[in-house]
Amino acid sequence: MIKIDDIRNMSTTKLATESTKLRDEIAETRRRIHMGEVQNTRILRVKRRDLARMLTVLSEQLSKENA
Repeated sequence: MIKIDDIRNMSTTKLATESTKLRDEIAETRRRIHMGEVQNTRILRVKRRDLARMLTVLSEQLSKENA
């Protein structure tokens, strides 16, 4: 789980790359859950929440840059 303070300290480009990487991890985790390799489905929920936090902060930063 990534803390919100750490996310807010990231630059816009770093947030964009990290969110892309996290989307790939979510897809891989989802595949592994369906294949039966991963039993703990809570991991997926945590990663989705981290992605939502990143995207929220990213949109806040982009709106500040454009304003």
